[in-house]
Amino acid sequence: DVFFIVRFRSLPSGSDSTTADLLRRAVRDFDPSIPILSLRTFAQHLDSNLDLWLVRAGAALFSIFGGLALGLAVVGLYGVKAYSVARRTREIGIRMALGAQAGAVLRMIMREGSIMLVSGVAIGLLLAVATAKIVSGILYGVGALDPVAFTVAPVVLTVAALVAMWLPARRATRVDPVQALHAE
Repeated sequence: DVFFIVRFRSLPSGSDSTTADLLRRAVRDFDPSIPILSLRTFAQHLDSNLDLWLVRAGAALFSIFGGLALGLAVVGLYGVKAYSVARRTREIGIRMALGAQAGAVLRMIMREGSIMLVSGVAIGLLLAVATAKIVSGILYGVGALDPVAFTVAPVVLTVAALVAMWLPARRATRVDPVQALHAE
């Protein structure tokens, strides 16, 4: 089969059928012996290609499961950090009773979580580099060390983790020192 792809800088005015008529006329003017068996838009071609549809469906599923995994990770990190802050309510209350500002408590909680975050991102990047050749065979059109993937993934994970840690840290700044000391 021989096929041609015609690309326009701007689509001719009218519908797809008008564009198809223009193309048929242009081919006929060029060589009337060339048969035109099928004429369709690139979007129609992509939609009718089963292999490409399977790749798109797989990519969509990977995206959905990746989003779910990110959501579970954020909820888990939030839970661990909230539990840690709840266990340290007395300590935080003592710090605030001795004059610690809310900002200092917030920075302390975030700093502790950020150490784990930086360690996790660094280990994840090292593992990603180590397994890049294996993964590149699975992903279509993505290089082994794709700079976009190696930039976007750590940034998204870092932002998600910072938000998950910030919520319990913010709650820690609202601890009433008197109630924290009486609770124990």
